[in-house]
Amino acid sequence: MITYIARRLVLAAFTVWMISILAFVIIELPEGDLATKRYARTVHVVGESEAMAQELMKTFRDYLNLDRPLWYRYGNWIWRMIRHGDLGLAFGAPGGGLAYQEPVKKIIGERIWTTISLTAFTIIVTWTLAVPIGIYSAVRQHSVGDYLFTFVGFSGLAVPDFLLGLVLMYIFYAYFDMNVGGLFSADYINAPWSLGKILDLIDHLWIPAIVLGTSGTAGLIRVMRNNLLDELSKPYVVTARAKGVQSWRLILKYPTRVAINPLISTIGYLLPALISGSVIVSVVLSLPTIGPVLLTAIWDEDIYLAGFIVLLLGLLTVVGTLISDILLAIVDPRVKLTNQ
Repeated sequence: MITYIARRLVLAAFTVWMISILAFVIIELPEGDLATKRYARTVHVVGESEAMAQELMKTFRDYLNLDRPLWYRYGNWIWRMIRHGDLGLAFGAPGGGLAYQEPVKKIIGERIWTTISLTAFTIIVTWTLAVPIGIYSAVRQHSVGDYLFTFVGFSGLAVPDFLLGLVLMYIFYAYFDMNVGGLFSADYINAPWSLGKILDLIDHLWIPAIVLGTSGTAGLIRVMRNNLLDELSKPYVVTARAKGVQSWRLILKYPTRVAINPLISTIGYLLPALISGSVIVSVVLSLPTIGPVLLTAIWDEDIYLAGFIVLLLGLLTVVGTLISDILLAIVDPRVKLTNQ
């Protein structure tokens, strides 16, 4: 196990390095750059003078080394990140949601804990609902409950997350006089972290978790149900039942452990998907997560901010895949890590 993990960590480091190169190159592919976009916005949107706009553009170009080759800019970014822990500055757009010349570390630090909290809570809700419902639907195939959960599952897959968020916002506001947007009450938005703020965060996590986890829960229910149905028809299950093994004990001890394998293997893409795939939902529900920041940074070609977030998503994918592989080996003894 230790040898396997060590080998995977070496491959993970190489994979993350390749992701950083691709991210840096892709972000710079569109025409123009951050300096020219800031110049246009400073003049036409903010209304600053031509001289001020030229001064700002020169500042951007000097700091970002835009007059240097691409390989030099990438190397400088990686070197500063590894050697000094300097993630660079994010140059927020005039009139935008990000402050001007704010450190990337500060922007990510302000939103990373809320993003992790929402992601973890969504995963817990998703698995807590998907696994029991999938088992029930498989054991009670063609029952009223099975048909009901199948209908709800397909509805969850068909309805976009952001549309569900809008519907829930309307229902809670119109009938319960509650505002479900955001992750904090007004008194805690700018307050320092405390027990009261953590409890307030937990109280506001339910609606975003339901919105973000609906489609994932519906998909996992179908996977769990179909895999378990396939296992229940195999000879070892039929033989165990013939020998008088209790039904639920048999189901939970053997077929479920095999049927849950595909769910565990989805952890690799579930972590980054909840961050990068929740951009529209985060905008609709006014969630202070990393998703909207990534959207703004890519749109503005804010290379340091966008590059680090994409790098973070790649790292989450690699870590999630490693976790899923280890969990598979623990849950299913047939999986031999030493042979992979």
